[in-house]
Amino acid sequence: MAYKILIINPGSTSTKIGVYEDETQVMEETLRHSTEEIAQYATIYDQKDFRKDVIISVLKEKGVDLNDIDVVVGRGGLLKPIPGGTYETTPELLEDLKIGKQGQHASNLGGILAKEIASEINVPSYIVDPVVVDELQDVARLSGHPEMPRISIFHALNQKAVAKRYAKETGKAYEDLNLIVVHMGGGVSVSAHKNGKVIDVANALDGDGPFSPERAGGLPSGALMKLCFSGKYTQAEIGKMINGNGGFNAYVGTNDMRDLVKMAETDANAKLVMDAFHYQLVKEIGAMAVVLGGKVDQIILTGGIAYNAITQDTMKEAVEWIAPVTVYPGEDELLALAQGAIRVMSGEEEAMKY
Repeated sequence: MAYKILIINPGSTSTKIGVYEDETQVMEETLRHSTEEIAQYATIYDQKDFRKDVIISVLKEKGVDLNDIDVVVGRGGLLKPIPGGTYETTPELLEDLKIGKQGQHASNLGGILAKEIASEINVPSYIVDPVVVDELQDVARLSGHPEMPRISIFHALNQKAVAKRYAKETGKAYEDLNLIVVHMGGGVSVSAHKNGKVIDVANALDGDGPFSPERAGGLPSGALMKLCFSGKYTQAEIGKMINGNGGFNAYVGTNDMRDLVKMAETDANAKLVMDAFHYQLVKEIGAMAVVLGGKVDQIILTGGIAYNAITQDTMKEAVEWIAPVTVYPGEDELLALAQGAIRVMSGEEEAMKY
């Protein structure tokens, strides 16, 4: 039986929606919201009815009959740390999305909108692999000081999707594989997947691991401390150095790998930044290989930067002695959300309880 799935992925200034029949996309629309529209609302949650009305009207306009939908899936938000999987939109989960358990982000509306629309047409609703997925082994949580534990915030949705895709394409169970997955976009995350769990990964958002187009990654703590107390910067400005204006932005003033590659042809500093980006990534892959005891079935490169031929070639040359490399460029969040719902609807996986 083919399942007809409505997918809702809210971002800060847009809401991406899709309709899938199983894994086949029937419709995709990005609904843009102007700064003025968003500014009318004091909180993320206050935007709920506005976004819902836009979604419903576009679906009508596109001739999508909500009564044909079998399941609604929303992007998961900043919940408490949870294991990976597809989660029922229970009252407890919805309440934590409403209050923003680990912060305010538009993705918190994904599960809330999915539940509201699904309730009206009497079908189930879920979220899949939010960024707060936490399956770290205990030994990976210690940083060097108890006030600052290592935390798991990474590209869980795409990381899990490509890991499961690789397992399916090779006829193996995800739970039986040891994988290193490298997501490379505006942020980067390098993780060790063992027996279906991400047992080690850096906090890819604000302050750990390799640098990325927009993020500084791990920084020398003494130098960071001096900067914080220099009197030159506010906390917000330091925060922006770490996440937003770090990485490529800080070194060469662009957050686009294509620009950096072009600059590197004639600019020695840009070439050094590109080389350092690859260097930090492959060094992290080496670290994750040790986490997996040297038993690595496959290394997977994914995210937008994985389209880049120089990145592919450089990284393959550096790490293929550890394990073969598979490249799944880009990230398809709508498809990954659809697949999460299909696995539950078809009985392949059980829905998780929050």
